[in-house]
Amino acid sequence: MVLLVLFLAVPTMALATDDFQPLMGRWQRTDGSYVIEIRSIASDGNIKAGYFNPNPINVEKAQASKDKEQIKVEMTLRDVGYPGSAYTLVYAPEKDVLLGYYFHAVSRQYFDVLFVRIK
Repeated sequence: MVLLVLFLAVPTMALATDDFQPLMGRWQRTDGSYVIEIRSIASDGNIKAGYFNPNPINVEKAQASKDKEQIKVEMTLRDVGYPGSAYTLVYAPEKDVLLGYYFHAVSRQYFDVLFVRIK
C-alpha cells in the first residue's frame, strides 16, 4: 500500500470525458456486496455515481482525474453510517480493475480495496 499511497498524493488534473471512458460501468468490491456505478463523467472530471451496499448510499462527491497515464477516482459518501467515508482509487487497465483504499470515517481506519468490473 505504501507505493499506492505515494501515487495517490500526487496532484492531478481533469481531462476530457473520453479520457475517463474506461471508468464507466458497474464495479463490485471483491470483499463484499459493495458496488460503485459510474453513470457519467463531465469534462471537468465530475462523476455522477451511485454506491450500493446493497441498498443505495448517498454519494456526496465523486471526481475523476488523470496524472500522466493513470486515472484516479475520489468518492466521498455522506449518509447514515457513512459520515464522510471515502474511496481513493486508481484504474489499472492491464487487469481492468479499480484499486486503492477506503477510509472508514466512523472508525478512522483505512482499508486496501479492489473493485472488479461487473460484466
